[in-house]
Amino acid sequence: MIKKREAKKHGLIFWYLDAPSPGLGASRVSFKRMTSKTRMLTRPYLFRTSLAVSQAHYTKNPEHFINREISWLEFNQRVLDQAMDSSVRLLERIKFLAITCSNLDEFFMVRVGGLQLQQATSSVSTEPSGMTVSEQLEAISHRTEEMFETQYQVYLEELEPELVRQGIERIRVENCSLRHSEAVRRIFEEEIFAVLSPMGIDPEGQFPLLVSRTLHLCVQLAASEGDEESRFAIIPLGVVLPRVLTLPTDQGFSFALLEDVVHQYVQDFFPGETVLGATTFRITRNADISLVEDAAPDLMHGMKEILAQRKTAQCVRLELEETSPKAITEFLQERLKVSEEQTTRLPSPIDLSFLMKISGLEGYQHLQDEPWPAQRSPKIDSTTSMFETIAERDILLCHPFEGYGPVVRLIEEAADDPDVLAIKQTLYRTSRDSAIVSALKRAAERGKYVTTIVELKARFDEARNIEWAQELEHAGVQVIYGVRNLKTHAKICIIVRREARGIMRYVHFGTGNYNESTARLYSDISYFSCRDELGQDSSSFFNAITGYSQPQQYSALEAAPIGLRKKLLTLIESETVRCQQGQPAEIAAKLNALVDPELIAALYRASQAGVKVLLNIRGICCLRPGVQGLSENIRVVSIVDRLLEHARMAYFKHGGDDLAFISSADWMPRNLDKRIELLVPILDKSCKQQFMSILKSYFEDTTNTWELDAQGSYHRLDSTENPRRCQAMLYQQAVEAIKLAEQQRSTMFEPHQSQAQRDGD
Repeated sequence: MIKKREAKKHGLIFWYLDAPSPGLGASRVSFKRMTSKTRMLTRPYLFRTSLAVSQAHYTKNPEHFINREISWLEFNQRVLDQAMDSSVRLLERIKFLAITCSNLDEFFMVRVGGLQLQQATSSVSTEPSGMTVSEQLEAISHRTEEMFETQYQVYLEELEPELVRQGIERIRVENCSLRHSEAVRRIFEEEIFAVLSPMGIDPEGQFPLLVSRTLHLCVQLAASEGDEESRFAIIPLGVVLPRVLTLPTDQGFSFALLEDVVHQYVQDFFPGETVLGATTFRITRNADISLVEDAAPDLMHGMKEILAQRKTAQCVRLELEETSPKAITEFLQERLKVSEEQTTRLPSPIDLSFLMKISGLEGYQHLQDEPWPAQRSPKIDSTTSMFETIAERDILLCHPFEGYGPVVRLIEEAADDPDVLAIKQTLYRTSRDSAIVSALKRAAERGKYVTTIVELKARFDEARNIEWAQELEHAGVQVIYGVRNLKTHAKICIIVRREARGIMRYVHFGTGNYNESTARLYSDISYFSCRDELGQDSSSFFNAITGYSQPQQYSALEAAPIGLRKKLLTLIESETVRCQQGQPAEIAAKLNALVDPELIAALYRASQAGVKVLLNIRGICCLRPGVQGLSENIRVVSIVDRLLEHARMAYFKHGGDDLAFISSADWMPRNLDKRIELLVPILDKSCKQQFMSILKSYFEDTTNTWELDAQGSYHRLDSTENPRRCQAMLYQQAVEAIKLAEQQRSTMFEPHQSQAQRDGD
């Protein structure tokens, strides 16, 4: 922690954990939850009190940036706010709470794990907001401690009692009814006892390998005869047995948790011994392990080694019940080599992600969101080939309001069409039972030239992608395992077809993965076209990756890591210059994250020139909007609603020419410098109008929008006067579009034609 005299010397403010206090111009802000409408992004980290606006120091001035780790945690808090919002239906609140827990797991595995590795090397580097590694870890510790407290407060005091009132009850096995006690005992004896095995811990031996993010029970046993100290054993609960155990009930849904049942009958595992205590715990291992590709002769073998290393990586967090006996806590800390700062004590039950299963219970539709079945786009006729439809005009789809079916259908038609010669596609993440992968295998088996780039380095999907890659290879697909030292994150499919007019290329670009499952949950954009310029660029892009050739100059597309950053900077600078010349200038972008200092600096310069900048950033935003003399023309909002916002969209006024782009890339250094990404222009006039309508709606939401201010606080917009909900509006537009198309079709007269007329004779 920085000393007071250092803070005074450098003009810094530190956010503390208690009430306001005078002295040194420092503010002390409580970590207790302020309100649901405002929350400080800057707590508990350092930032400067003045904002000197020197254009030459945009990217090096820490006062211009919000710390990315704290910004991400505040995004997770906005998700948690959905769980706290009484206007949200009960089981949806439960779902949001489960999501915040899973989010934090990944945050600790990757971000905290990486910071701890840096700290272990005594790194003195700072990130753009000026925080050192130690300051970031301290800030994270304070903020996550508050978040855990809020999670359990809302669950135990609000959600669980309300679940009981609705007939959904978690049974505490230690004091349940005779009926439930008998049922629990039967489940333990018939389903649990034979599966689980305790592991005795040798005080002098090697500690057993524990699986990250799975529950375990640590048991303290009385010392054996002749021994002075008590002994310990661990019971891994594994992933085979369900955590939620259904119990009999006359109405509603009653359940017990696996760990509670095992704890209740733990003595059965140690006959003739005395159990002194037991506690449920789990560990989180560091997953921030990267492959040194230049030293790996074979990428697939190297990735398998990385997966193996994760199983034994350093523990970055120990979670255990707050009632854990002191002896068990100290034993686990010592053997797992975790400090008190890495230990999190939680009320029971630890790991609230089990609530995701509860949120999906059948028979409780009144406690869940009203279904939004995906709508068919009126631009796509199910009776007409996708190739004919795309040849007629470009198509823009907004998922999941408009179904993902056309994307799957295009690839399936390509697999079966005798005129299709080749299919080329990137796969970053895909679903378990992927119809797209099945179609690619079928196409190869039918003799088509099929090439896929399967990114083996897609974090947490490495194992599945290795499996897909091997299956595709066995089917005859030419598989490229990504690109050395880069991740292929672009979303593109090219279909080469022989037609009467010659060889045609049909292309699909997306902002989301080729994953039919997440396509129902994520809000994304698809763009179909057979324009020559897009087809030629797509082939050049794909050939550069698969053929180890030098990337060529593109006429329409732009790609990272070669030219995407420069393209974005040029587009922003163009708006800046046009505004200075008195021309219309405006920038609007919808992204998942805005972190890159160089792009942030360019947006600051645009704002100073008078350019209106609208940013919808779902998660991390390191830019400070609304700062006088720096960013007063920049507005930043964030939407958290029932669907995960995932589309990347960018608009530039360009003197009235209106340039519109979709992209696979967020504005982060990793996307612009360390990944293969695409920026795709929307060239069709009708699609561009649709694009602009979609993007505009994201700045009109007043129901689930949070706005970021100059101090780094998020304020939830007041929707009482004119409530507008972007996702609901987009879904309703999709519904109305198909209704209108059907009405127009019903008013048209279609004459019967002879076979000769239909055949064109």
